[in-house]
Amino acid sequence: MISITHYCTIHNIDTSFIHALADEGLIVLTIATDGPFIEEEQLPDLESYTRWHYEMGVNTEGIDVIRHLLGRVRDMQQEMHNLRMRLRLYEDGD
Repeated sequence: MISITHYCTIHNIDTSFIHALADEGLIVLTIATDGPFIEEEQLPDLESYTRWHYEMGVNTEGIDVIRHLLGRVRDMQQEMHNLRMRLRLYEDGD
């Protein structure tokens, strides 16, 4: 678990951004007695969202759209890979 306060201090950002991401359903916060935390496996996504927001000026709604589109691209890439593998089976069978 990673403390949101610690993450925000390291990245010099406001905690309200993290809470806005949680409100949009982009990350899941775990509330403990010593503050909000995120699971370590969410860290790569959170770092991407932070860069998109602070370096490129993308708002939380835009982050959600980008995340969705990147997921669709990954799915289509996987589907293309699978189709290529199936095609190879047919080509090798001749």
